[in-house]
Amino acid sequence: MDVLLPVRRGDTVAQLCLRRVAELLLRLGLELPTRRRTLADLKQRGLLEDTLVIWGGEFGRTPVAQVSGKTWGRDHHPHGFTMWLAGGGMTPGLAYGATDEFGYHTVEKPVHVHVHDLHATILHQMGIHHERLTFRTQGRDFRLTDVQGKVVKQILT
Repeated sequence: MDVLLPVRRGDTVAQLCLRRVAELLLRLGLELPTRRRTLADLKQRGLLEDTLVIWGGEFGRTPVAQVSGKTWGRDHHPHGFTMWLAGGGMTPGLAYGATDEFGYHTVEKPVHVHVHDLHATILHQMGIHHERLTFRTQGRDFRLTDVQGKVVKQILT
């Protein structure tokens, strides 16, 4: 059975991840849920307030395409990208920050929410203190939020 996934041509990482998820769900006899259906189901069952739903990626993409020979793509872009969070104590309908008219740089306060801040916020909502969560590698302790990371309290209910 073929599974059609709405992914831009050239974004092979997204294509591979979505294809693997779809294959796994099909093996389990499930379908790839839509965001709206998933949230409505969680809300109907009274689970949305205790479930944090996160949509995003490890990086944004540049607002313009680069061409190399006959192929094109969009490069990684750390200066302005979207993370979408629902339920789990997040303020519904909140847009936190904005980019310029080209989608290139952040223009509103906060100027920068670091990935460590995002991780600290997610861990906080899970009841885990991010400064205490450590893992040992190469003889020293590391944190997911490194030596920084602050809970973004402005997005919490």
